[in-house]
Amino acid sequence: MTLAVSSRHDPAVNDEVDPRETARNRRRDRDAEAEARDLMRPGMGKVFKQIQDAQRKAADETPPRSADRGKAAGRPKR
Repeated sequence: MTLAVSSRHDPAVNDEVDPRETARNRRRDRDAEAEARDLMRPGMGKVFKQIQDAQRKAADETPPRSADRGKAAGRPKR
């Protein structure tokens, strides 16, 4: 039988974070923030608009779905 012990009550658990882990977390956060800032560069609005226009054009070119899309067209009924 195993007893669940919370970290608050377990004297073997150390609440301090290893300095290497802290540095790793900072690098991860900095990299994530850099990606977000990269999207805010001048000219990226134009790229975003081009992507949206391409998606809109692709959506307009696809034929509308018919009401009987679940039925096999041209097959005889059994």
